[in-house]
Amino acid sequence: MRIIKRKKGKKEYFYLQHSFRSGARITTREIYLGKNIPKNIENVKEKLRKEASKSLYEKLKKIKKNFQKEWKKYPASVKERERQAIAIAFTYNTNAIEGSTITLEETREIIEDKISPNKPLIDIKETEAHCKIFLEMLDKKDEISSQLILEWHKKIFGETKPDIADKFRSYIVRVGTYIAPDWQGVTKLIGGLSDF
Repeated sequence: MRIIKRKKGKKEYFYLQHSFRSGARITTREIYLGKNIPKNIENVKEKLRKEASKSLYEKLKKIKKNFQKEWKKYPASVKERERQAIAIAFTYNTNAIEGSTITLEETREIIEDKISPNKPLIDIKETEAHCKIFLEMLDKKDEISSQLILEWHKKIFGETKPDIADKFRSYIVRVGTYIAPDWQGVTKLIGGLSDF
């Protein structure tokens, strides 16, 4: 999202522009701000962000409704097997993003067979904790909140990284070439997740 200044003759006009991916194309929306940038620009940005996300939320609601309809047809044993497979895959992918060397197959062995690979104990403990919390999260009916997210964070990292457990970070994070959102905006981003 950015503010654009355009000249028409000798006058300058400001626009707020927001671009986002919609399928294979990039969609751009603009709002005319006027000859000056309004003091409530953050509110204007949030309104534009919500409007742009509206169709996405509607699609997600439709997907959720159809999924829940199909999910009801599954026997309990099949549901449990699917949940476990999703939890293992999600745990593996999350840990891989963070630099863990545990493979997908090793993740499955840790979770299902209780077999420990020849890998750092800290990675194994975090793998077990992550999967447990992921399954707990699926069963949780509470609204997502900052407090709940920090509670889950503490359960995952409380034993292995107590210095970061139950805290929003206050420093820059890089994973490979990816630079995570600025730490100063993490609380606001988590609030946005709670709203979602």
